[in-house]
Amino acid sequence: MTTDRRQFLKMAGVMALGLGLKPVLQSLLGGEVVKASEELLAQGDGQGRRWAMVVDLPRCWSSPGCTDCIAACDAVHNIPHLEDERKAVRWLWQEPYGRLFRGQDPRATFSEVSSKAALVMCNHCENPPCVRVCPTGATWKRGDGIVMMDFHRCIGCRYCMVACPYGARSYNFVDPRQALDMTKVDPGFPTRTRGVVEKCTLCSERIDRGGIPACVEGCSRGALLFGDINDPKSEVRRVVETRLTLVRRPEMGTKPRVYYVVS
Repeated sequence: MTTDRRQFLKMAGVMALGLGLKPVLQSLLGGEVVKASEELLAQGDGQGRRWAMVVDLPRCWSSPGCTDCIAACDAVHNIPHLEDERKAVRWLWQEPYGRLFRGQDPRATFSEVSSKAALVMCNHCENPPCVRVCPTGATWKRGDGIVMMDFHRCIGCRYCMVACPYGARSYNFVDPRQALDMTKVDPGFPTRTRGVVEKCTLCSERIDRGGIPACVEGCSRGALLFGDINDPKSEVRRVVETRLTLVRRPEMGTKPRVYYVVS
Protein backbone atom coordinates (compact mmCIF):
# COMPACT_ATOMS: atom_id res chain seq x y z
CA MET A 1 0.00 0.00 0.00
CA THR A 2 1.43 3.38 -0.97
CA THR A 3 1.84 6.26 1.47
CA ASP A 4 -0.75 8.28 -0.43
CA ARG A 5 -3.28 5.47 -0.06
CA ARG A 6 -2.58 5.16 3.67
CA GLN A 7 -3.12 8.88 4.10
CA PHE A 8 -6.33 8.68 2.10
CA LEU A 9 -7.70 5.89 4.28
CA LYS A 10 -6.76 7.71 7.46
CA MET A 11 -8.49 10.83 6.22
CA ALA A 12 -11.54 8.78 5.34
CA GLY A 13 -11.63 7.44 8.89
CA VAL A 14 -11.46 10.90 10.38
CA MET A 15 -14.17 12.15 8.06
CA ALA A 16 -16.41 9.20 8.88
CA LEU A 17 -16.10 9.87 12.60
CA GLY A 18 -16.61 13.60 12.29
CA LEU A 19 -19.20 13.92 9.57
CA GLY A 20 -21.23 10.73 9.74
CA LEU A 21 -20.77 7.55 7.73
CA LYS A 22 -23.40 7.73 5.00
CA PRO A 23 -22.45 10.99 3.25
CA VAL A 24 -18.75 10.13 3.56
CA LEU A 25 -19.12 6.69 1.98
CA GLN A 26 -21.27 8.10 -0.78
CA SER A 27 -18.62 10.72 -1.48
CA LEU A 28 -15.64 8.36 -1.30
CA LEU A 29 -17.22 5.62 -3.38
CA GLY A 30 -19.01 7.85 -5.86
CA GLY A 31 -22.42 6.69 -4.69
CA GLU A 32 -21.68 3.07 -5.66
CA VAL A 33 -22.81 1.69 -2.29
CA VAL A 34 -26.30 3.05 -2.73
CA LYS A 35 -26.40 2.41 -6.47
CA ALA A 36 -25.71 -1.28 -5.92
CA SER A 37 -28.93 -1.67 -3.95
CA GLU A 38 -30.94 0.58 -6.25
CA GLU A 39 -29.85 -1.34 -9.34
CA LEU A 40 -30.72 -4.68 -7.77
CA LEU A 41 -34.14 -3.45 -6.81
CA ALA A 42 -34.80 -2.09 -10.29
CA GLN A 43 -33.74 -5.33 -11.96
CA GLY A 44 -36.12 -7.34 -9.79
CA ASP A 45 -39.21 -5.18 -10.34
CA GLY A 46 -42.03 -6.78 -12.27
CA GLN A 47 -40.55 -10.27 -12.03
CA GLY A 48 -42.92 -11.62 -9.39
CA ARG A 49 -42.18 -12.31 -5.75
CA ARG A 50 -38.53 -12.33 -4.71
CA TRP A 51 -37.67 -13.23 -1.14
CA ALA A 52 -34.79 -11.32 0.41
CA MET A 53 -33.00 -11.01 3.73
CA VAL A 54 -31.76 -7.85 5.40
CA VAL A 55 -29.05 -8.02 8.08
CA ASP A 56 -29.04 -4.85 10.19
CA LEU A 57 -25.42 -4.85 11.34
CA PRO A 58 -25.56 -1.88 13.75
CA ARG A 59 -28.49 -3.52 15.54
CA CYS A 60 -26.75 -6.90 15.52
CA TRP A 61 -23.57 -5.37 16.93
CA SER A 62 -25.54 -3.90 19.84
CA SER A 63 -25.52 -7.42 21.32
CA PRO A 64 -21.90 -8.68 20.99
CA GLY A 65 -21.46 -12.43 21.07
CA CYS A 66 -25.10 -13.23 20.35
CA THR A 67 -25.58 -16.27 18.11
CA ASP A 68 -29.28 -16.95 18.72
CA CYS A 69 -30.05 -16.88 14.99
CA ILE A 70 -27.40 -19.51 14.27
CA ALA A 71 -28.64 -21.73 17.10
CA ALA A 72 -32.21 -21.50 15.80
CA CYS A 73 -31.13 -22.49 12.28
CA ASP A 74 -28.99 -25.38 13.52
CA ALA A 75 -31.83 -26.76 15.62
CA VAL A 76 -34.55 -26.86 12.97
CA HIS A 77 -32.24 -28.17 10.22
CA ASN A 78 -30.44 -30.83 12.27
CA ILE A 79 -27.02 -29.33 11.57
CA PRO A 80 -24.24 -31.30 13.29
CA HIS A 81 -21.50 -29.74 15.40
CA LEU A 82 -18.26 -31.46 14.47
CA GLU A 83 -15.06 -31.19 16.48
CA ASP A 84 -12.94 -30.96 13.35
CA GLU A 85 -13.48 -27.41 12.07
CA ARG A 86 -12.18 -28.42 8.65
CA LYS A 87 -15.25 -30.62 8.24
CA ALA A 88 -17.76 -28.18 9.72
CA VAL A 89 -21.24 -27.98 8.25
CA ARG A 90 -22.56 -24.42 8.29
CA TRP A 91 -25.71 -22.78 7.02
CA LEU A 92 -25.30 -19.58 9.03
CA TRP A 93 -22.03 -18.43 10.55
CA GLN A 94 -20.05 -15.30 11.34
CA GLU A 95 -16.99 -13.74 9.75
CA PRO A 96 -15.17 -10.45 10.38
CA TYR A 97 -16.77 -7.48 8.64
CA GLY A 98 -13.40 -6.50 7.20
CA ARG A 99 -13.07 -9.82 5.41
CA LEU A 100 -16.50 -9.49 3.81
CA PHE A 101 -16.49 -5.86 2.72
CA ARG A 102 -12.88 -4.83 2.20
CA GLY A 103 -12.82 -2.62 -0.88
CA GLN A 104 -16.46 -1.57 -0.45
CA ASP A 105 -16.32 0.25 2.89
CA PRO A 106 -13.21 2.21 4.01
CA ARG A 107 -13.88 1.17 7.61
CA ALA A 108 -13.34 -2.46 6.68
CA THR A 109 -9.63 -1.82 6.21
CA PHE A 110 -8.43 0.12 9.21
CA SER A 111 -11.14 0.73 11.84
CA GLU A 112 -12.40 -1.29 14.77
CA VAL A 113 -15.47 -2.17 12.71
CA SER A 114 -13.32 -4.48 10.59
CA SER A 115 -13.10 -7.08 13.36
CA LYS A 116 -16.79 -7.13 14.26
CA ALA A 117 -18.74 -10.28 13.45
CA ALA A 118 -21.11 -10.24 10.49
CA LEU A 119 -23.62 -12.97 9.69
CA VAL A 120 -22.90 -15.03 6.57
CA MET A 121 -25.24 -17.27 4.60
CA CYS A 122 -26.21 -18.26 1.07
CA ASN A 123 -27.03 -15.08 -0.84
CA HIS A 124 -29.83 -16.63 -2.92
CA CYS A 125 -28.52 -14.84 -5.95
CA GLU A 126 -30.71 -13.72 -8.80
CA ASN A 127 -28.00 -15.10 -11.09
CA PRO A 128 -26.62 -18.09 -9.14
CA PRO A 129 -23.49 -19.67 -10.67
CA CYS A 130 -23.97 -22.78 -8.51
CA VAL A 131 -27.14 -23.65 -10.43
CA ARG A 132 -25.43 -23.40 -13.80
CA VAL A 133 -22.66 -25.87 -12.94
CA CYS A 134 -24.67 -28.56 -11.12
CA PRO A 135 -24.72 -31.63 -13.43
CA THR A 136 -27.71 -33.33 -11.81
CA GLY A 137 -30.07 -30.45 -11.10
CA ALA A 138 -29.61 -31.02 -7.38
CA THR A 139 -29.47 -27.25 -6.91
CA TRP A 140 -31.94 -24.98 -8.64
CA LYS A 141 -33.65 -21.61 -8.23
CA ARG A 142 -37.33 -21.44 -7.42
CA GLY A 143 -39.67 -18.92 -8.99
CA ASP A 144 -39.57 -16.85 -5.81
CA GLY A 145 -35.77 -16.62 -5.96
CA ILE A 146 -34.78 -19.18 -3.32
CA VAL A 147 -31.80 -21.29 -4.38
CA MET A 148 -32.64 -24.82 -3.31
CA MET A 149 -30.88 -28.14 -2.65
CA ASP A 150 -32.15 -31.65 -3.35
CA PHE A 151 -30.03 -33.82 -1.05
CA HIS A 152 -31.15 -37.00 -2.82
CA ARG A 153 -29.96 -35.85 -6.24
CA CYS A 154 -26.64 -34.47 -5.02
CA ILE A 155 -23.71 -36.71 -6.09
CA GLY A 156 -21.11 -34.77 -4.12
CA CYS A 157 -19.13 -33.53 -7.12
CA ARG A 158 -18.77 -30.13 -5.35
CA TYR A 159 -18.87 -28.14 -8.59
CA CYS A 160 -21.36 -25.83 -6.87
CA MET A 161 -18.90 -25.17 -4.05
CA VAL A 162 -16.23 -24.15 -6.53
CA ALA A 163 -18.65 -21.91 -8.43
CA CYS A 164 -20.03 -20.10 -5.38
CA PRO A 165 -18.05 -16.86 -4.84
CA TYR A 166 -19.31 -16.60 -1.25
CA GLY A 167 -18.20 -19.94 0.21
CA ALA A 168 -21.78 -20.55 1.27
CA ARG A 169 -21.88 -24.34 0.88
CA SER A 170 -20.70 -27.18 3.08
CA TYR A 171 -19.74 -30.72 2.20
CA ASN A 172 -20.46 -33.68 4.46
CA PHE A 173 -17.08 -35.38 4.72
CA VAL A 174 -18.52 -37.70 7.37
CA ASP A 175 -21.99 -38.96 8.18
CA PRO A 176 -23.50 -35.92 9.95
CA ARG A 177 -25.92 -38.13 11.86
CA GLN A 178 -23.03 -39.51 13.87
CA ALA A 179 -22.68 -36.08 15.48
CA LEU A 180 -26.40 -35.66 16.21
CA ASP A 181 -28.38 -36.70 19.24
CA MET A 182 -30.98 -38.66 17.30
CA THR A 183 -33.44 -38.36 20.20
CA LYS A 184 -33.49 -34.59 19.65
CA VAL A 185 -33.57 -34.49 15.85
CA ASP A 186 -36.29 -32.28 14.41
CA PRO A 187 -38.54 -34.65 12.40
CA GLY A 188 -39.70 -31.74 10.27
CA PHE A 189 -36.47 -31.64 8.27
CA PRO A 190 -34.53 -34.58 6.78
CA THR A 191 -31.09 -35.53 8.03
CA ARG A 192 -28.37 -35.79 5.41
CA THR A 193 -25.73 -38.38 4.54
CA ARG A 194 -22.00 -38.44 3.89
CA GLY A 195 -21.02 -37.05 0.48
CA VAL A 196 -23.84 -34.49 0.23
CA VAL A 197 -23.51 -30.72 -0.18
CA GLU A 198 -25.84 -28.48 1.80
CA LYS A 199 -26.52 -24.82 2.55
CA CYS A 200 -29.12 -22.29 3.72
CA THR A 201 -32.44 -22.60 1.88
CA LEU A 202 -34.08 -19.59 3.58
CA CYS A 203 -36.25 -22.10 5.43
CA SER A 204 -38.30 -22.77 2.31
CA GLU A 205 -40.22 -25.46 4.18
CA ARG A 206 -41.36 -22.86 6.73
CA ILE A 207 -42.08 -20.19 4.12
CA ASP A 208 -44.30 -22.60 2.18
CA ARG A 209 -46.38 -23.01 5.34
CA GLY A 210 -46.73 -19.26 5.71
CA GLY A 211 -43.93 -18.90 8.27
CA ILE A 212 -40.61 -17.06 8.35
CA PRO A 213 -37.02 -18.31 8.47
CA ALA A 214 -35.94 -19.74 11.81
CA CYS A 215 -33.04 -17.31 12.09
CA VAL A 216 -35.39 -14.32 11.79
CA GLU A 217 -37.72 -15.82 14.38
CA GLY A 218 -34.81 -16.57 16.71
CA CYS A 219 -33.21 -13.11 16.53
CA SER A 220 -34.15 -11.33 19.75
CA ARG A 221 -32.70 -8.01 18.56
CA GLY A 222 -34.77 -7.71 15.39
CA ALA A 223 -31.55 -7.47 13.38
CA LEU A 224 -32.87 -9.79 10.66
CA LEU A 225 -35.67 -8.86 8.30
CA PHE A 226 -37.27 -11.12 5.70
CA GLY A 227 -39.75 -10.31 2.96
CA ASP A 228 -40.54 -9.71 -0.69
CA ILE A 229 -38.02 -7.24 -2.13
CA ASN A 230 -40.32 -6.69 -5.12
CA ASP A 231 -43.15 -5.46 -2.90
CA PRO A 232 -42.83 -1.64 -2.61
CA LYS A 233 -44.70 -1.80 0.71
CA SER A 234 -42.53 -4.49 2.33
CA GLU A 235 -40.23 -3.68 5.22
CA VAL A 236 -37.18 -5.15 3.48
CA ARG A 237 -37.81 -2.92 0.47
CA ARG A 238 -38.23 0.15 2.65
CA VAL A 239 -35.01 -0.53 4.54
CA VAL A 240 -32.94 -1.16 1.42
CA GLU A 241 -34.25 2.01 -0.19
CA THR A 242 -33.79 4.26 2.83
CA ARG A 243 -30.72 2.90 4.66
CA LEU A 244 -27.14 2.59 3.50
CA THR A 245 -26.78 -1.06 2.46
CA LEU A 246 -24.15 -3.30 0.93
CA VAL A 247 -24.25 -6.65 -0.85
CA ARG A 248 -21.28 -8.96 -0.92
CA ARG A 249 -19.06 -8.91 -4.01
CA PRO A 250 -21.43 -7.04 -6.36
CA GLU A 251 -18.73 -7.11 -9.04
CA MET A 252 -19.41 -10.83 -9.55
CA GLY A 253 -22.75 -10.07 -11.21
CA THR A 254 -24.65 -12.64 -9.13
CA LYS A 255 -27.15 -10.06 -7.78
CA PRO A 256 -27.34 -11.23 -4.15
CA ARG A 257 -30.62 -11.05 -2.26
CA VAL A 258 -29.01 -10.68 1.16
CA TYR A 259 -28.52 -7.02 2.03
CA TYR A 260 -26.38 -5.65 4.85
CA VAL A 261 -27.37 -2.40 6.54
CA VAL A 262 -24.16 -0.59 7.48
CA SER A 263 -25.52 2.79 8.55
